[in-house]
Amino acid sequence: MVQIPLWRQLQATAHVLADVRAGRSLTAVLDRVDRELRPGVQALSFHVMRSLGRAEALRRQLARRAPPDPVDALLCTALALIWNEGDAPYEAFTLVDQAVEAAKRNQATRPQASFINGCLRRFLRERDALVCATDGDPVAKWNHPRWWIDRLKKEHPEQWEAILTASNTPAPMTLRVNARRATVAQYLQTLQAEGIDAVAQGATGVLLHHPRAVQDIPGFAEGVVSVQDAGAQWAAPLLLQGLDASAPLNILDACAAPGGKTAHLLECSAARVTALDIDAQRCERIRQTLQRLGLVAEVIAADAAQPKAWWRGEPFDAILLDAPCTASGIVRRHPDVRWLRRESDIAQLAAIQAHLLKVLWPLLKPGGRLLYCTCSVFRPEGSDQIKAFVANNTNAMLQPSPGHLMPHFRAHAGAVPDNQDGDHDGFFYALLQKRPM
Repeated sequence: MVQIPLWRQLQATAHVLADVRAGRSLTAVLDRVDRELRPGVQALSFHVMRSLGRAEALRRQLARRAPPDPVDALLCTALALIWNEGDAPYEAFTLVDQAVEAAKRNQATRPQASFINGCLRRFLRERDALVCATDGDPVAKWNHPRWWIDRLKKEHPEQWEAILTASNTPAPMTLRVNARRATVAQYLQTLQAEGIDAVAQGATGVLLHHPRAVQDIPGFAEGVVSVQDAGAQWAAPLLLQGLDASAPLNILDACAAPGGKTAHLLECSAARVTALDIDAQRCERIRQTLQRLGLVAEVIAADAAQPKAWWRGEPFDAILLDAPCTASGIVRRHPDVRWLRRESDIAQLAAIQAHLLKVLWPLLKPGGRLLYCTCSVFRPEGSDQIKAFVANNTNAMLQPSPGHLMPHFRAHAGAVPDNQDGDHDGFFYALLQKRPM
């Protein structure tokens, strides 16, 4: 295997940072990185996104005037990787040397290579003082935008620090065992035989102690397991509870891509599921997911907000509305989201969510159930949204529901957690039942 020089990975990571700063999704940007570079660049990019607030504050201490964008991206990339000695992916002097080498080998940064070298070596000399000088900056301390921090303080005054701490922690790899193919206990035995450490997490989940490439996960290709966060695994059981799962229920998954919740519904029931998504390419991902698992659903590329274009007039027994949202609850899996979102996005997305609830509710049978969920920790996308909906729809009854499920992580990685359901992303769940006629 060819060893990729670190300077090349740092160059590519700086380009990724520049693209995210320009408003592009980290996932989309990483997809364009050369395949040989991608694993290393992805790991470095995630690290940079989780430390960007601190890195930018340190750069302001080192250079009051921002350098040209390509230079600033490379300098902040290096600072994000070296500022915390206990968390640095490489030895500090190696990172500095390779960052300078990356600058020298790029036409856009070559004239400023000495400047980058000077800033980084000054940081190493004055690390404690410079870090201390930025400790008072909430954006540097928490590595989230100021508006995000202030909103969490207001909406979750007792939990905001825990939410931010969890959001800065790398996500675990959690699997969902296909109940049609195996039990959790059986699959844990399979992993044990392969020398893979894991523990049960909830009714269908398995938490790997160390993440692995999906092609190296026993049974993945054969459809025995899927990768799905433990919090996301709550959706299907919540919607199906109280319904006859052995009956041919007619279920709508209104915003279905990439298909994890659609598949879970089919694994847990004998339902006929219609899976919608507005994006045809994402619909293809749903089909691929179902094919791997040996499951069948009607997949339709359509806008859930326009039922006249796709609904055939048969009311649904149950509807899963995993609505578009800020994704503020899954930033540990998508650490760029915090830097891409604007506070104004919340109201815009809340309006979309309210419209989806309004147009899909009439498609539900009397006595049927709708599960509204978002991967958001913000109240306008969760409790406020449902409170307003119930107030304006007298035939809607809120059933016992988790509400805001805050992101949570194990404090000691590698140890068996006391709370097996405690390592998950942030979600909001509200189960609504339509009053019988």
